Amino acid sequence: MDPPGRRATAPPGNVTPNLYGSYASTTSSLRGAYTDESGSPTGAITPRRVAEERALLGDVEPAYSAYGTNAPPRGPPVRRRSTWAKVRYYIPSTAWIPEYSFSLLGGDMLAGVTVACMLIPQSVSYASSLAKLSPVTGLFSAAIPGIVYALLGTSRQLNVAPEASLSLLVGQAVEEILHSDPHSHPHTHPLDPELVKLAVATIITFQVGLISFLLGIFRLGFLDVVLSRALLRGFVTAVAVVIMIEQLIPMFGLTELQHDFQLHSTLDKMVFLVEHVWTHAHHLTTAISFGALAALLFFRYFKRAFKRYWFIYRLPEVLIVVVLSTILSDRFGWAEDGVDILGDVPINTGPSLLQFPIRQFTIHYLRRTTSTAVLISIIGFLDSIVAAKQNASRFGYSVSPNRELVALGASNIAGSFVPGTLPAYGSITRSKMNGDLGGRTQMASIVCSTIVLMAIVFLLPWLYYLPKCVLAAIICLIVFSLIEELPHDLIFYWKMRSWIDLLLMSLTFIFTIVWNVEVGVAVSLVISLLLVVHRSSKTRLTILGRIPGTNRWKPVEEEPEAQEDVAGALIVRIRENLDFANAAQLKERLRRLELYGHGKHHPSDEPLRPHASVLIFHFADVDTIDASAVQIFYELMEIYKSSGVGLYIAHLKAAPRDMFERAGVVELLGEQAFCKDVASATVLAEQAMRER
Repeated sequence: MDPPGRRATAPPGNVTPNLYGSYASTTSSLRGAYTDESGSPTGAITPRRVAEERALLGDVEPAYSAYGTNAPPRGPPVRRRSTWAKVRYYIPSTAWIPEYSFSLLGGDMLAGVTVACMLIPQSVSYASSLAKLSPVTGLFSAAIPGIVYALLGTSRQLNVAPEASLSLLVGQAVEEILHSDPHSHPHTHPLDPELVKLAVATIITFQVGLISFLLGIFRLGFLDVVLSRALLRGFVTAVAVVIMIEQLIPMFGLTELQHDFQLHSTLDKMVFLVEHVWTHAHHLTTAISFGALAALLFFRYFKRAFKRYWFIYRLPEVLIVVVLSTILSDRFGWAEDGVDILGDVPINTGPSLLQFPIRQFTIHYLRRTTSTAVLISIIGFLDSIVAAKQNASRFGYSVSPNRELVALGASNIAGSFVPGTLPAYGSITRSKMNGDLGGRTQMASIVCSTIVLMAIVFLLPWLYYLPKCVLAAIICLIVFSLIEELPHDLIFYWKMRSWIDLLLMSLTFIFTIVWNVEVGVAVSLVISLLLVVHRSSKTRLTILGRIPGTNRWKPVEEEPEAQEDVAGALIVRIRENLDFANAAQLKERLRRLELYGHGKHHPSDEPLRPHASVLIFHFADVDTIDASAVQIFYELMEIYKSSGVGLYIAHLKAAPRDMFERAGVVELLGEQAFCKDVASATVLAEQAMRER
């Protein structure tokens, strides 16, 4: 098998249609290509792949190459828009299901079955250990959203199911409401706390789905660029620590003792562990827990060492550990020795299996869970879009963040109709495994979800003797995956001297540990947004000087030869479009540039330059200017004109000039102030200064 990352060679003009009716050149699709089991790069254009994709595309005509390999027809292109084409675009399954090639079925089946073997025990663990719900709700959460996403999603390998960090957020919301709401506490009100848990999880999942759906409808998929990688790394690391401490309690057999203490924050639980692990830990439970964790880690590194052998790489280690521990628990009677087991798991989600999520009982918790739902929506989408883009780059197709949001939102809304389901989003790990094992379409997710649904009926009764501490060990295994990249990122930011990124990472981690996940992410998110606003509010200005002997002007701080040879004149180039954000500080930025130049200075310093008697604005980089910016610029010109400063504008484009004419800037300055270039403006400025 070829090493990963090998790039296939193909004529640069080749363009092949992808499975969803769009087109991608081989040049772009081979970037970051991996190799499949046959030894061909997964991004390569092989005859078999072309045949499969054409079979899925049906009668779609091939695109013409930008390089001229296939000569395009003369005349303007005719864009055909039909209702069916729009349906195929917005519901990708209508494109690939009718034309599905059975040559892909083997890989999709293998990927679906293998991912399901890992997903079933994971979902049970997330629901019972993190979200404090019945294990069956985790299985429904792993099945229903996955099927809906398979019909609407643009990613072919993305596996949508509950995630550890998101399940933890649901569990924290459930615990907070149970401890603070007298209507839900078992000792103060006859309401069943299990029904309260189902209601809280249901309303959170519904809100998560609605928020994601609306973000996609309003085309806000660009939000993934707002949060820095440092913030996400701090959050992921903090969540890993929170999850690990949460799971160490059942792994040491301290669950019953925990109920006697008021443990709210992660610090409280850490102190509780330190105080009681040596005196009250259940020895058999501890041995089983860490034995299972050691077995899982052994399997993981064993598979990595022998990755070239497919029959070893595809071993479902999580399922193997679950089955073996269940058999051993039954054989040796661990339950009689005090080990907490899973027991009976009835398929009980309330009065009925399917219920409308907005009911009087669930609406009671709507306002108290909205902040959690918003946080889950943001974090879930970021994880999903990273996983989707990774696989899209790897297999040579494109994904749409907005359509991904719609698909993920619809998936969670559909899931919320089963009471108690957890929010479901894409997993980087499972999606990568899906692609590694041969999953090439969302048929793999349909297979996976079908197996999970079957497990609800047929598998759960066989897990009666499964030790709960083994489920905690499975979740602890996820912790190692979450913190695996932390050392690399820390070393990178330190090497780059990126102190702000390190500060963001540290703040997210500290606030999450000391308070909770919501506070940690909220504080870092606010800081991140403030940094974005701060940087975008600074208008990029530069002083221009003439290159001696020429009519060329260059920035004086970049070009040593550039000289300001017109006495009393300041030539300022505005390096970006003007809007309400960056134009607000335009006056102050111009004042500092006029008095101090580009060097760093303190506002109390004495001016380093004389006041300019002429200002020439170079507008070549300004393509657009909004109404607020024009208003600010008009007021600024009024101030300078009243002070007797000569004003000229060069290289003004049509769109900004139109805005200046409407706002009265042209009338204020006069037509003579608008010049073709800087050379013309300097000539007029010198004439005006001589006439004074």
